[in-house]
Amino acid sequence: MTEMTPQAAAAEIASGSVSDAPVGALDRIFRLTERGTSAGREVMAGATTFAAMAYIIAVNPAIMSNAGMDRADLVSATALAAIFGSVMMGLWANLPLAVAPAMGSNVIFTYVIVKQMGMPWQGALAMVAFTGVLFLILSLSKLRERVAKDVPEALKIGIQAAVGTLIVFIALRGAGFIVQNPSTYIAMGSLRSPPVLLTLFGLLLTPVLVARRVPAALILSIAVLTLIGFFVPGANGKMVTSVPSAIMSWPRWPTSTFMALDIGYLFSHFVVALPLLFYFLCAEFFSTLGTLIGVTGAANLRRPDGSIPNATAAFATDATASIVGPLLGTSVVTAYIESITGVQAGGRTGLTSLTVAAFFFLALFFWPIFVIIPAQATAPALVLVGVLMMQGLARIDMTDLGNAVPIVLTLLVTVLTNNLINGMALGTLSYIALEVTVGRRSQVPGMVWGLGVVFVAYAIVIAQIF
Repeated sequence: MTEMTPQAAAAEIASGSVSDAPVGALDRIFRLTERGTSAGREVMAGATTFAAMAYIIAVNPAIMSNAGMDRADLVSATALAAIFGSVMMGLWANLPLAVAPAMGSNVIFTYVIVKQMGMPWQGALAMVAFTGVLFLILSLSKLRERVAKDVPEALKIGIQAAVGTLIVFIALRGAGFIVQNPSTYIAMGSLRSPPVLLTLFGLLLTPVLVARRVPAALILSIAVLTLIGFFVPGANGKMVTSVPSAIMSWPRWPTSTFMALDIGYLFSHFVVALPLLFYFLCAEFFSTLGTLIGVTGAANLRRPDGSIPNATAAFATDATASIVGPLLGTSVVTAYIESITGVQAGGRTGLTSLTVAAFFFLALFFWPIFVIIPAQATAPALVLVGVLMMQGLARIDMTDLGNAVPIVLTLLVTVLTNNLINGMALGTLSYIALEVTVGRRSQVPGMVWGLGVVFVAYAIVIAQIF
């Protein structure tokens, strides 16, 4: 029997040639019976996944608004990007993967590219969109397998851990829990400050909720801290959480960010942008790969040879969403590892992803609430996200200096200089130096040599500019 794709089945239904009941149509489209699930179970799985990742609607705008973008428009752009990516993943790849703007990439976008390097956010959006185009080409070609093979695990883990640590630092600084100090450079905020105490309470509450496997732990933590913030005095005599203008409102189109890309700026500053393009490309690729492996494994969807079903469609979905995301006004869009929570609830098909998209659509009507969530409420959730990004360190043999030095340099230099590119550069160059010194020059992939040249050229250009 010839297998019918979701697109073909949908077309057959639209033509009126299918006489089955609606549930039968869903079965044909998403192969529910074949994968041992039901429509009701898929909807519950989608609701579970949404609850686990709904924090992104609050956190992404809170971060990216620091780049000078309108926060209310960012709420809409975040939800719309998640809707587009999740619908595409559900209909094309038929996998229970939810898609939304990526944590980590939004931090690099805001604090490294815009605030540190001085690139206007319009130019930064153009760079992200261009990365999406490159990723789409990579996804549809055999280069995907080569990239997965050639980039050393130490560099991948080092970059991921560095971004996780940077997220933690920026979150605590934004909440006032970490402050400047003339003697020690940084210090903890005063425990006599109510906002600092609120953040401290969140730092204790959030990991407890996650460790206890409380459903929707992160969004629950954000909600609790936001509510407490109504009664906690902040700066200028105002409360930490301000009163929203309304509870519900008609969805607003992201007018100020939609199609605001500055392509000309990207190409006029291409040499400066090149290392960042590499970061976004690698971060998106390996994040998607890791999520695909984890989610399909948990759902028992991999083929007997270990391959991932519809992997090309899944990668291409991520890439396409990362082109559409910047057009709406947000950063890189990727598949979320939180999708595993939906899989644990029984999700096995793309109907789970469509359910997630439906919940993001409903969230568009509550944008006035999301724009008043304070930094003290989002910081603990960001700390947990950063911690999860560092878990890859457990897979590395840190007794081998060839692994340890690049990872530690990448992580520490990134955080101490507040610059990911500095960390990536020193980590990569130290990896090359150590491999050559111990007689493993032939084992250094050509891609890593090329990256080393890029970082040296980047350093020369930056030295001339600043």
